[in-house]
Parts: sequence; C-alpha cells; structure tokens
Amino acid sequence: MLWIATVVSNVGSWMSDVGINWSMLTLSADPLDIALVQAASSLPMFLFALPSGVMADIVDRRKYLLFSQLWVFIAAAGLTVLSFTGHVTPTVLLVATFLLSVGAAMSSPPFQAVVPDLVSKPELGAAVALNSLGVNISRAIGPALGGFLLSLAGPWMVFALNALSVVGVAWVLWRWRPAPSVQRLPPEHFFSAVRSGIRYVHAAPVLRNVLVRTVAFFVFGSAGWALLPLVARRELGLGPAGYGVMLACIGLGAIAGAILLPRLRQRLNADRLMVAASLVFALTMLALAFVRHVWLLNLFEFFTGFAWIAVLSTLNLGAQRSAARWVKARALAVYLTVFFGSMTTGSAIWGQIASQFGTPTSLVVATLGMVLASATVFRWKLEKDPDLNLDLSGQPLDGVEIELPNERGPVLVSHEYIIDPQNAKAFLEAVHELRRVRRRAGAMSWAVYEDIERPGLFIETFLMGSWIEHLRQQERHTMNDLLLQSRVLAFHQGTTSPAIRYLVAPV
Repeated sequence: MLWIATVVSNVGSWMSDVGINWSMLTLSADPLDIALVQAASSLPMFLFALPSGVMADIVDRRKYLLFSQLWVFIAAAGLTVLSFTGHVTPTVLLVATFLLSVGAAMSSPPFQAVVPDLVSKPELGAAVALNSLGVNISRAIGPALGGFLLSLAGPWMVFALNALSVVGVAWVLWRWRPAPSVQRLPPEHFFSAVRSGIRYVHAAPVLRNVLVRTVAFFVFGSAGWALLPLVARRELGLGPAGYGVMLACIGLGAIAGAILLPRLRQRLNADRLMVAASLVFALTMLALAFVRHVWLLNLFEFFTGFAWIAVLSTLNLGAQRSAARWVKARALAVYLTVFFGSMTTGSAIWGQIASQFGTPTSLVVATLGMVLASATVFRWKLEKDPDLNLDLSGQPLDGVEIELPNERGPVLVSHEYIIDPQNAKAFLEAVHELRRVRRRAGAMSWAVYEDIERPGLFIETFLMGSWIEHLRQQERHTMNDLLLQSRVLAFHQGTTSPAIRYLVAPV
C-alpha cells in the first residue's frame, strides 16, 4: 500500500513539475530563470537532507513522515490558490518550488531508511530497484498527464491534483504501525547526532567512494534536466503536451532500465555498469544539443531514462549497503545532500553558460565533462569491500559494566595488547583497521602507541565525548567490526584478554 500511494504521489509531483516548468517558460524568456527552477528544486535537498536524516534517526519516523506530508500539502495547496487567482510570478514559482522541495527533503531520508526494515538483506537490491521503478512509472505517467491537463485546464489543475495526491501517502502512513524498537539508552541530541553522522561518513571508505562518484556524474548530468525545457520550447517549438510526451519517454526508458537492471547486474559489476550508463547519458546530452527531429530526440530521451535509472539505482544501492542501521537515515541524507548539491550547482552553471553562449554549447561542455569524470572509476570504486556486513552484532566489543553518570566526559579508553615484536608490523596494519571502527561508532580521536621500555606492549586509545557516547558506541558495532577486532586479537599473546582502562575527565 505504501508503494502504491508513493507512486500516486510521485505522479502528482511530476505533474506539478511540468506545470512549474511550463509556467516559468511562459513568464520568462531568460534561460537562467528556467535553469533556476531546477536549482530551486535541488537546493532544499542540499540544505535540509542531513538535518532531516538526523531527525529520522532520533525521533519517530512515522510521525516525522506525516509532518512532511502535511508540509507538502500546504505548499501545493497554496500554489494552487495563487495560480487559480492569477497571482503567479517567476519569483512565486521559485519560492513554491523551494517549499515543495523542502517537504521532499524532509521525507526522502526516512523513506529510504525504512526500506531495509521492510525487506530482508538479500532482497534489498530488488527493493531499491522496485522503489526506482515506482519513481519512473510515475515519471512516465505524470508528465504526459500533466501536459494534457495543462492544455485542458491550465497550471492550477496540476497543482491541485499534486496536493490531493499527498493525502493518500498520509493516509497509509497514518495506518502503518511499524514494529516497536527497544532503546536501552536515551535518544541522541540533535547536534551530537549530526557530528556522529559526519564522523561515520568520514570513516566509511565505501560510502565516501559513492559520494565521489555521485558528484562526478550529477554535476554534469544536471545539464540534461536543467536545459531540457529550453530545448523543448525554444528549439523544437513544443507545447505542454509535447513536452509531457518527451518526459514520458524518459520515464518509459527508466521503467525498461529498472526491469533489465537485475540481468545487467549479473553481467556487469557496479563500476562497469556505472561507466556504461554514464557514457550512454553523455551521448543523449549530445543528442539534446544537436538533434532537432522531435521523435528521433524522444528516442534518445528513452535512453536518457534508461541510463539515469541505472546510475541512480547503482549509487543508491551503494549508499544503502555502506551504512549501518543505527546511522542509516543520516548516511543516506549525506548521499542525498551531495546528490542534490551537485544537481543545484550544475544547474546554475549550465544555465549561466546557456545564457552566455547558447544551449548547445552548454550541453557539449557538460557532455565532455561527464566523459572525463567517468575516469573516477580508477580511483574510487563502488565495488570496494563487496563482502561488507554492517548488520548490528548485538555484542559490545568492550563488555563494559561500569556505572557512571551519562554526562561525564570526555572519556579516554585504552586497550593494551602484548604482541610478538616479530609480528609488530602485521599487528599495526590490523589495528589501524580498528581506527575506522572506533571513528564510525563515535570516537572523536584515535591513536596507537608502543611502550619504549617494554617492546611488544602496544596501547590503542580513543576519545569519546561522554560516557553515554561510549555506551552508544558499544551498541553500534557491526558484524564487520567484530571480524576486524578478531584479526587484531589474534596477535595478542597475553594469558588474558587485553587490559581495558577508562579515564574520565575530573569533575
């Protein structure tokens, strides 16, 4: 039910996007204004996705999603009234686009974060593809329906239907009762949750690779979306119905891509699929720059949708698999922030170039940039650590049972290892892998030292902000963390487990 309601809501969103873009084309002749619609749509994700992800990790996700749907309904209803009464200006359109996108920024991280809770781990790839399929089914239906309604009744009708489409999602969320989660510790404070999310991303190499590849594609790929309305209206002379058909072709290509992706993934790994899709998308941008036969260009736009869904699904799956459950919404919010930040920046750049040098020139430069950016595959691979298991272990690495006020801190934790000097080099390589484990789970700093008077005695230290942060760290360890710790402990030669000390700043 949630998937169906989301598809219906996305149909309304795509109709609204067509109405906004076409209204801006009617009100302004400046290519920069047209590109700013895309920028106003992407900027809220850049600004608010991370705070939204933090909120989704520390409050009731269902209630937070309901609030986001209420926000979108109010913004869409307000735009409907202004359009019906004839008070829409370019500024009003940009503000309305921004407010609608704020609602999307609030809902996207929690919606993506609940996917792993609804399906098993082996089904995650299929679930991500199904979500993408739903988005692109709506992409195929929404623009064509929106173009038809624009011709029939005007923009206010598509804005009104967008507002009504939100009601279905709100109703399903109201009836949804997720399984209750047991929390032994009090929830994090907002700013400490932001810091822990950022530390996690910094210490997660797989997720960092996903973010680099996201920037490399979407800064240049944004040109295809930002300049598409200009080509449709100015270069091809299409009306709203023709523009809707062009967007529907993109949606149909994305549907075809979502259906074929499972077979493609059996033959190509994530990096090869990403490069192939990037090159196909670059070719379609080149076609957008020079092809002026409507149906031939629509054929190229079909492959635009195909390539787009391949890239989006691959990066989304990479972000999902590289984030532990406790920080899932925050990690996905960082991914969305980078995604939409790249789209916002790129849209503004390509719109400015189009204003100064023409739309074809802007698209050609973006195409060349995308081809060159595909070389990032050699340095930042999506297939890094393919066996990564970030399921929570349920086992604390330290087994601490000390009673201490939650707010006491900072806390310096030390682990003492007795190592055969001949194995010191291999031990140091293994223990440095624990650095990311400690940092991902909340450590502010990490270091390892050797006792100069007792060769072979190594002390690993890490600093936590408070005692409760250390307790949270114990709950955040994953199966992969346990594996890394077991490799370190294999070098320990003491008769007992490594000695652990907790040093707390005096009151």
